[in-house]
Amino acid sequence: MKKAIGIFDSGVGGLTVYKAIRAAFPEEDLIYFGDTARVPYGPKSHNTIIEYSIQNSRFLLQQGIKTLIVACNTSSAVAIPALQQLTDIPIIGVIDPGAEQAARNTINKRIGIIGTEGTVRSGAYTTAIQKLIPDALVFSEACPLFVSLVEEGWQDHAIAYSIAEEYLSPLKKLDIDTLVLGCTHYPLLRKVIQDVMGSSVTLVDSADAITAYLACLIPADSDGVSGKDSFFVSDNEDKFARISQQILTDQFGTLSRVRLFESWFQD
Repeated sequence: MKKAIGIFDSGVGGLTVYKAIRAAFPEEDLIYFGDTARVPYGPKSHNTIIEYSIQNSRFLLQQGIKTLIVACNTSSAVAIPALQQLTDIPIIGVIDPGAEQAARNTINKRIGIIGTEGTVRSGAYTTAIQKLIPDALVFSEACPLFVSLVEEGWQDHAIAYSIAEEYLSPLKKLDIDTLVLGCTHYPLLRKVIQDVMGSSVTLVDSADAITAYLACLIPADSDGVSGKDSFFVSDNEDKFARISQQILTDQFGTLSRVRLFESWFQD
């Protein structure tokens, strides 16, 4: 029986990771869970982020997945050790792949990180990058409203440019040549961010790096059968469907609402 790859995020942002995985692995079954009832995770305490991440992971583990992708940067920064105690299957977060890609891209060793308050507060990207480049200078900036812009579908709105200018102006003065999009919502604002930062700054989206890492875990065998897509959310199905259609463009699979606490008692 084919086992699926499980992916979770706090909302729709992780669909950028899903999209990259689906393109690279057309025959894999994918199960995506967006915790839309409790988004955003960034301002929440470490204990709450860990609690939510464990609940999300338990739901996906109940589906019999073979690999768990933690598409939420905040969860990746805080909760991976706790999640590794739940299961023996591979767990892939976004921090290390993103850091590795940033380290490969930078020339002047001046790297910017933008993320949620929780991700920036954790210092996880700085630690991961400086393990690879000890003398790198890493500058971080929290951009909490970016998540709300994406969740509202306002990534092309004029207000997105105004907010981006406000958040990114400090980083523009620091001569960075690489900027890590440290939240899976942020690639949906890629054009806005690139326009504000300028063409001399390379943007790093960890979705591609995760896909490359995943290729090392999944056997090359092919059964010739297209993979199935299953989407679950904890709230706002209609809103999720509307935004996801804009992100994915292609028609996606089944979408269901799940109550996490109830799911624990189901076989």
